[in-house]
Amino acid sequence: MRKIKECLRLKLECGLSNELVARAMGLSKGVVSKYVSRACAQGLDWPVLSALDESQIGARLCLPVPVVRGERVPIDLPIVHRELRRKGVTLQLLWQEYLEANADRTTYRYTQFCQHYHDYAASLRRSMRQVHRAGEKLFIDYAGQTVTIVDPDTGEMRAAHIFVAVLGASNYTYACATAGETQGDWLRGLTQAFAFIGGVPALVVPDNPRALIACPNRYDPEPNLAALRCAEHFGTAILPARPRHPQDKAKVEVGVQVVERWILARLRHQVFFSLGALNHAIADLLIDLNNRRFKKLDGCRRAWFETIDRPALMALPQQPFEHARFKPCRVNIDYHVEVDAHYYSVPHSLVRRTVEARITDYTVEILHGGSRVAAHARSLAKGRHTTVAEHMPAAHRAHLEWTPHRFKHWAADIGPSTRALVEHLLTDRPHPEMGYRSCLGLLSLARHYGHVRLEAACLRAIAIGSRTRKSVLSILQGGLDQQPLPATQEQTDWISPDHDNLRGPAYYLVPPTTH
Repeated sequence: MRKIKECLRLKLECGLSNELVARAMGLSKGVVSKYVSRACAQGLDWPVLSALDESQIGARLCLPVPVVRGERVPIDLPIVHRELRRKGVTLQLLWQEYLEANADRTTYRYTQFCQHYHDYAASLRRSMRQVHRAGEKLFIDYAGQTVTIVDPDTGEMRAAHIFVAVLGASNYTYACATAGETQGDWLRGLTQAFAFIGGVPALVVPDNPRALIACPNRYDPEPNLAALRCAEHFGTAILPARPRHPQDKAKVEVGVQVVERWILARLRHQVFFSLGALNHAIADLLIDLNNRRFKKLDGCRRAWFETIDRPALMALPQQPFEHARFKPCRVNIDYHVEVDAHYYSVPHSLVRRTVEARITDYTVEILHGGSRVAAHARSLAKGRHTTVAEHMPAAHRAHLEWTPHRFKHWAADIGPSTRALVEHLLTDRPHPEMGYRSCLGLLSLARHYGHVRLEAACLRAIAIGSRTRKSVLSILQGGLDQQPLPATQEQTDWISPDHDNLRGPAYYLVPPTTH
């Protein structure tokens, strides 16, 4: 309010000096001097001035009319705070929209607009304010608290770990229980989080767990191969927080606290007998958590998600992600590799080579030189073998086809004596398979000596009662197969002739001793 009339009264009627008038009115001496000099120039004394009001005196003294400002249009600060989370939105843009929406009303200037917002943001009490763009970041972590699961058969108790994921812009929260915090548990939790939000953000921000990060470096972190494959499948990137800087992922730190208070605390009196039952209970409470209204902001997590994050998310890939872990393996001399105490075959040409096994829940793939060389259904039978015939050498493949019937049929093509000898070799041992090598060695003699000689040699071996492969080979090498067969006892009574080499029974008598 201007004080022209009172200032002139003190000067013209009371006769105070300019200094005293200025001190009494809270004005400068220059202002007092200006008012007095203009009144004198206009020939105005106090009796005339006393009859005028403040505005009339200002007009007579040719003073500018003060601008009377009305009430400024208030700023909807929660909406400004929410809109800043969208990509490309700035305070300058929001201020211009504020002016356009209130063109015929008194508004705040840009500096005042920014000051009001900064004061509002400071009132939210965030330890580290970050600008989170729509659909940009998904923060993930495990809660420190676990939930006990009881085996209904044995009564054994084990701890289920709680995976938590929070979208940066909307605070939309997801949680699920996993058996542990292994690489597979991390990636399965992340996959389920993507399915829950119905899209893929541009970045995934974890801590620095060994299950995901191979090199937890502050400046150049390196996710491991499985994490990179997962990120590549979904078209996103993994950017871990700085080591020992939890403020980089403050969103999920708060999300973990919210999940522990509003979900796990409510489940503390319940007993769960399976991981599925626990996840079902968590899913029911997640609905209430995301629908709870904010205390200092308008709306709730779900409403903000539908408005801000969902339109900015990338689409999910058509093919579901299958978690796989990779293990370097050395091919044994029997052309098998060991995975979880089970042995899987690879092409025999890779013996003693180093390959890589890609292991999923249901398959085991063997990779070499960037290509897949073998694929097997995963088996949990420890100490057993899974073998593909095509991976075996030709000789080993033939061995798989060996059967007693095949050996007998092969021998029958040579002759009846050969078949009889083969049948003897197969039945003379506790198990037929123990005679496979002897039969194979016997029948292979036909390639060198021919069918006729082999048949004759087998006939002689049977005749002399020496039914072995070694005996048949000796007969063939000595050419005895081409000699007449020896006569049997029924054919002749052969008596050995006497000669000097026969000692007789008296030779073995001990002569009596003399004393």
